[in-house]
Amino acid sequence: MIIGSISENLNIEKRVAITPEIIKKYKSLGLGVNLIKDYAKHLGISDQEYEAEGASIFQSNEEVIANSNAILQMNIPNDDDLLKLKKDQILIGVLNPYLNEKKLKEIKLKNVNCFSLELLPRITRAQSMDILSSQANLAGYKAVIDSFAYFQKAIPMMMTAAGTISAAKVLVVGAGVAGLQAIATAKRMGAIVFATDVRLASKEQVESLGGKFLTVEGAENLETDGGYAKETSEEFKIKQENLIKETLKKIDIVVCTALIPGKKAPIIIKKDMIEVMPTGSVIYDLAASQGGNSELTKVDEIVEAKGVKIMGKKNILNKLPISASNLYAKNMYNFVSNLFDKEKKSFAINSDDEIIEKTKVK
Repeated sequence: MIIGSISENLNIEKRVAITPEIIKKYKSLGLGVNLIKDYAKHLGISDQEYEAEGASIFQSNEEVIANSNAILQMNIPNDDDLLKLKKDQILIGVLNPYLNEKKLKEIKLKNVNCFSLELLPRITRAQSMDILSSQANLAGYKAVIDSFAYFQKAIPMMMTAAGTISAAKVLVVGAGVAGLQAIATAKRMGAIVFATDVRLASKEQVESLGGKFLTVEGAENLETDGGYAKETSEEFKIKQENLIKETLKKIDIVVCTALIPGKKAPIIIKKDMIEVMPTGSVIYDLAASQGGNSELTKVDEIVEAKGVKIMGKKNILNKLPISASNLYAKNMYNFVSNLFDKEKKSFAINSDDEIIEKTKVK
């Protein structure tokens, strides 16, 4: 059995699904590896490095797909490559079935089995495959670094003979994996950190990292069984808005991370809230690709309003593609290993396995 991977659209995605060091693990399972020429050249990884680990290099996507039983990607392939998929092949990646429903329906008609890794259940056995956590961890770190780079003041408190510079105040909106890493990174750099989340369970985690948790009066725990945030009631939204608006009067940097899987990101930082922020403040919106948590966010643009800079990258991990690829490749290997029957030396789609059942695109 052979796995393969083709180039992503480098204009939008620089991460790869297979790294050289992970190939030996696939080989130990009894899996061959096929890759397109110059697969990770943009990351400074040559074909020779892949070949040294036992990968086979092909000249075209068509050859890779034709000679592989499973195709491992970061994102869904383009339309031409999707048409090349054949019966009983497997496609694994972050396929985003909510946005790509039509494309996925068409290739499923060809009996292609599609697995979307962002649908992994939040269970202990799936933690090593959890691409949302591994990638969000890096995103939270990078969002803080980038926002600090645009902030034109020092971050930590500094006491000098000439006077004292106050520490920067940071608000993290959403205390999931990305938010918690943002809190930890900002604290390490000397900032005073506040955080807010609709999940009350986040309070203890925020405080363990040295952040101050902002609690909405009368709040209930708005968390799904899978550990994600639920949509809030209108009453809660009003209370949350009042709390955040008052807090923003003293905040220098906001890092937005609040997302609801498969839906548009909730608007949390509204225009009138931005107007009360100090001049020179920065908002980094990690939810930009899903509409943004800030009302003024525009993808891949820096918007300036009342002296406040608002920014959000469509794919912030393109700024950390090597680290992100290393983690994603390990997540992918763990998923493939679970899907692969070691005794029969073939892929086994066991619908009784919760991981396989939840990630399979219906």
